[in-house]
Amino acid sequence: MKDIHLSTESYKGVRDFLPKDMAIQRYIFDTWSKTAETFGYVRYEASILEPSELYKSKGATNEEIVNEQTYTFTDRGEREVTLRPEMTPTVARMIAGLRRELSFPVRWYSIPNLFRYERPQRGRLREHWQLNCDLFGTDDYTADVEVIALAYQLLIDFGATPEMFEIRINDREVMRVFYASLGITDTEIITAITRLNDRKRKLTPEEYHTGLMEITQDIQITEEIITRIENTTHDTTVMSGLNALGITNIVFDPALARGFDYYTGTIFEVFDISGVNNRSLIGGGRYDNLTSMFSDEPISGIGFGMGDVTMRDFLTTHGLLEGKVPVCAATLTIIPAETEQNLEAQKIALLFRNRDVKTAVDMSTKKLGKKIADAAKQQVNYILVVGSDEIASSTFTLKNLTLESSETGSIDELLASLIAHL
Repeated sequence: MKDIHLSTESYKGVRDFLPKDMAIQRYIFDTWSKTAETFGYVRYEASILEPSELYKSKGATNEEIVNEQTYTFTDRGEREVTLRPEMTPTVARMIAGLRRELSFPVRWYSIPNLFRYERPQRGRLREHWQLNCDLFGTDDYTADVEVIALAYQLLIDFGATPEMFEIRINDREVMRVFYASLGITDTEIITAITRLNDRKRKLTPEEYHTGLMEITQDIQITEEIITRIENTTHDTTVMSGLNALGITNIVFDPALARGFDYYTGTIFEVFDISGVNNRSLIGGGRYDNLTSMFSDEPISGIGFGMGDVTMRDFLTTHGLLEGKVPVCAATLTIIPAETEQNLEAQKIALLFRNRDVKTAVDMSTKKLGKKIADAAKQQVNYILVVGSDEIASSTFTLKNLTLESSETGSIDELLASLIAHL
């Protein structure tokens, strides 16, 4: 009976990262980290496993994620566990647990792996990595300004220009006051309207109108909400603060909702406005009550998330990856002329590695010309051939494949020269 082999395909909605993909991923992560740290944010991490009750607690996230999108299971100790679908409840838990030890304000960032069971599509998979930046312990509007300015700077540091994206801002408190002016004070009704607004871009005007009517049961209120969303402009103190920092690609968007229930004030999203990749890239807002799940002493917070999938799509759309990501990890490839020189090549490679030169050895049985061609194809900068004549004379040739130049000398001389040029 013939053996049945397993599929080489990955689980639906997740990714394998080939070396070229991993190089891009590292570039994205490194840029995220560098920018966050220039704003004084420090990195933290946590387990991907959380007690399911963290997400089921009122106000911790939204019902759609909890009921339809989480990967939840019962462990061997009969505990219900969830693969984290987002990071904000986790960081709120950590901050609440350390509130007596921390000196506020606290600036933390992380790049967690997140999991949601949803339909895979462009920009949205069942797992992704996400930059999370959060500022805890200050109520002043300038904290909101700082966090949005950080989101702006992240895109600028990838080479983007302000014309490529737009920052859309709304305020949950402003909207609450507006709903109250219409006589809507029921929290469940406001939440339902907010969730409908969160899907507005995906609905036709007729579908949106019908949805509002089903919630409000009042044609006049429905028309008032639609008029407000379509015609209102507003200049918040946060927007004025961003203008003072030279950030002007911002608009007030009363239709902006953000899907999470825990937001209490400023909410914002950054949109790619290229027309080719017209979607949200970054989203976040203020959540001043989230830590009250853990204590009667809530700690104010504001933060955002930026996913690696949408980040890569944005960079690709605007040609911002070109020339930024190295194809080959090695700077130098040492090429033995024959397999008999493989060990000697390894010994020489060690000398270069000890001086922090990234060095690989081609130990294949290919002919010398094919090895050199492979090194060029892999975009290695330098090659050094090790043959019997080179070993006997202790004289080697270092070739620069980029400049098509070469230099001859002892290993020590070539090593010193190479380091001087790196």
